[in-house]
Amino acid sequence: MEVILLQDVEKLGLRGDVVDVARGYARNYLLPRRLAEEATAGRVAELRRIESRRALHEARSAEQAHEIAELLSKTVLRFEVKAGETGALFGSVTPSDVADEIWRARKVRVDRRKVGTDPIKRIGRYTIPIAIYEDVEVEVKTLVVPEGGELPPEEELAALEAAEAEAEAAAQAEEEAVHAEAETAIAQVIAEEEPEPELDEAGSAEPGTDELADELESPAAAGAPDDEPDESAVEPSGERADGPAA
Repeated sequence: MEVILLQDVEKLGLRGDVVDVARGYARNYLLPRRLAEEATAGRVAELRRIESRRALHEARSAEQAHEIAELLSKTVLRFEVKAGETGALFGSVTPSDVADEIWRARKVRVDRRKVGTDPIKRIGRYTIPIAIYEDVEVEVKTLVVPEGGELPPEEELAALEAAEAEAEAAAQAEEEAVHAEAETAIAQVIAEEEPEPELDEAGSAEPGTDELADELESPAAAGAPDDEPDESAVEPSGERADGPAA
């Protein structure tokens, strides 16, 4: 099923992309969360027209690209976002967000597919590489700031990130411990449910498989005599026991 992404979706595509996904994934996840809409012929044609108009504002020559690069090198993008106590964002700053902010701040159109960053998920100071034209690239300084606040010093940011990593490691260790405890409990239940050996009339346990095998392999079980025959008891051939033949 083809859909048009309304937002950047990690590992799937950027806003405005037309992508082919499983129908269940679209119906149960993308569409209910307004991350995408169904790709009708009319909407796809409209997107193509928008992309064509945007392309007019992009660099069309190496000279234009260098001018844009110089302008963006002096630009500092700023995003105010909701964040938790450890600096993790409730959401992310995506390549499309960066391209949109460049347009808003400088009226310069850059291809969001050439914004060299994964979705940003923590507050902090970033330098984002952007390809403007062939062999022309610029790094744009970007601040991701907690809503209604300012960025703390780098040392504090590093401490916040370390604290979050430690908390995640502790949570994972706890989850693994719970899983191991559950496996031990299951093993104990299985062991308790195993049947006990049956007792014979004398009250002793029935012989096990190995004991039965030993008995079957013994000479008595095979029908062989217990002792070798006594050769002295065998009569000589042609002679009677009571004397010579007449």
